[in-house]
Amino acid sequence: MRARASTAAALVAVTTLALLNAAGNAQSRKKGHPKQGEVSRRADAAMANTAAGAVSCQATGPLRPLAGLPEASGLAVSRRVPGRFWTHNDSATPTLTALDRTGRITGQLTLSGARVDDWEAVETGPCPAGSCVYVGDIGDNDEKRRTITVYRAPEPDAALGAPARSEALTAVYPDGPHNAETLLVARDRLFIVTKERTPRIYAFPASPQPGQTMALTLVGASQASARPLATITGGAVSNDGQWVVLRNHDTLAFYRADDLLQGRWREAGRTTVAMLGEPQGEGVAFGDEARVLFVAGEGKRQGGTFGRLECDLARLAPAG
Repeated sequence: MRARASTAAALVAVTTLALLNAAGNAQSRKKGHPKQGEVSRRADAAMANTAAGAVSCQATGPLRPLAGLPEASGLAVSRRVPGRFWTHNDSATPTLTALDRTGRITGQLTLSGARVDDWEAVETGPCPAGSCVYVGDIGDNDEKRRTITVYRAPEPDAALGAPARSEALTAVYPDGPHNAETLLVARDRLFIVTKERTPRIYAFPASPQPGQTMALTLVGASQASARPLATITGGAVSNDGQWVVLRNHDTLAFYRADDLLQGRWREAGRTTVAMLGEPQGEGVAFGDEARVLFVAGEGKRQGGTFGRLECDLARLAPAG
């Protein structure tokens, strides 16, 4: 019975993918090509819960509006203040917004010395000052930027108000420009995951130095045959360093850090987040435990959104 159920699920997934591709082709004939990865992204969501590594996630509470943050792009958990999150718009002023666990805005932090081209990600992690916020000015829809920048600033304690002096960590890809919206801080290094049909992961040098242009290193490129998550908009590393989650508008994909951060795109499982009803899901962050995740997204006229999930990662197969 189990074998027949798995076969049936696989047939449903293949049929769904074929229908989506047909729809995408029809759209291309009638209106021109769809946005990059749109058909693949919808297929990811449709297949998320039929794959062998399906993850069970439940929304825990309603989706919260983020007034004044119509383009909430990144999301990170503070390392200095329990229950604090950082998010930001992807344009306008170089300002981070602090949230509490309910999505209530509790303050703002201006990064002096920073500018905004296309802010797409925020993370927290160790730095020479102790704990820092890292903001990824890495968006490049037209793939024309000669360099990208990650701004690093000391993370403040409970008090907010004074600007934080930032440093610019400037880098260049080894193989030409890429569009990216995902910044990871893990094992004392910075990683960037590109927003492509077949994404790649790049690493900054160890101990990156401000004031110079550094060459990124290609850690690993995904393979189209493995059907990687397409058009990735955000990611995070769990507090225990064991898990990496990547997301697009509709889907979360989970990887063991020992795999992904060494360039092995061996997905452990994925799940749809359609139940949240996000207008446009963008950011993701782990809570204190890997099973708890928080998400943020753009809402345009309605304002950004903030939500909470609990996911059963214990059901995933052990490493090896």
